[in-house]
Amino acid sequence: MNVLNSFSLKGKVALLTGGAGLYGRQIAEALVEAGATTYIASRNVAELEKVAEALRTEGGDITALPLDLEDEDSIKTLIAEILKRSGRLDVLVNNAVTRCACGGWDQPMEVFDRSLRINASSLFALTRLAGEEMKKQGGGSVINIGSYMGLLGPDPLNYAGTDMGVNPSPIYFYEKGGMVNFTRFAASVLGPHGIRVNAIHPGGFFNNQPEAFVKNYNANTMLGRMANESDLKGVIVFLASNASSYLTGTNIPVDGGYTAK
Repeated sequence: MNVLNSFSLKGKVALLTGGAGLYGRQIAEALVEAGATTYIASRNVAELEKVAEALRTEGGDITALPLDLEDEDSIKTLIAEILKRSGRLDVLVNNAVTRCACGGWDQPMEVFDRSLRINASSLFALTRLAGEEMKKQGGGSVINIGSYMGLLGPDPLNYAGTDMGVNPSPIYFYEKGGMVNFTRFAASVLGPHGIRVNAIHPGGFFNNQPEAFVKNYNANTMLGRMANESDLKGVIVFLASNASSYLTGTNIPVDGGYTAK
C-alpha cells in the first residue's frame, strides 16, 4: 500500500465521544476529513449537531447521537444504534470527560465517585463493548484522549501572577494518570484480536487564559506555545488508520515538549 493511502479512513466507521469541545471539534474534523463515517455522541446533542452540520456542508458523513456516560444502558444503546446504522465499528475515540466541580481534595467521597463513574468506569464499559464488536471483524483502533496532567503533577509556577490553580483537585490528575495504564491493559487484552489501543496526552490548549499564565506555560514548552485548534488532527488520523498498524499500548504526549523538558 502507498504510504499516503495508508492514512485514509475511507470505509471505516468511527465513534467519538464528545465532539463539541476544544479537543472534540478538531478530532471530529480529522476523522471526517480522512474519510471515516463518523458518529459523535454526548448528552448535549444540540451542540454536537452544530458541529455535524458544519462538517456535512463540506461533504462529511457525520451523525450526532445521544450518550450519557453515567448511564450504562445509554452506552449499550449507542453501540447498538451505530451497528444498526453502519454494521460495524472500526475506531473508538474516548474523548468525552466531565470536569469535577470540586476545588481541592477536601471533599466527600461521593463527589469524587460521580466523576470516577463518568471518566473511568464508563471508559472501561465503552471500550469493552466496542472491543467485542471489533473482535468480530478482526481488528480496530481505540484512541484514549488523556492529558499532560496524567503524566505530571501540577506546576504552581504556571499560575504565578494569576488567580488560577489556587486549590487544585486530585481527581483529574488521578483519572488521566489511570488512563495511561488502562491503555496498556486494554492493548494487552485486545491485542490478540487485532485491536490496537493507544493514548495521546495533549498539552495546554490556548483558550484566552490570562496573559501571565500563557507566558508561564509557553516558557515550559519546547516549542514556546500552547496547543491550537489543529494540533491533534494529524496524530488522531495516524492512530486511527492503517499507518499505525504495528503501534499499540503507547502513550504519546502531544504537548509541544512540555513533559520532556
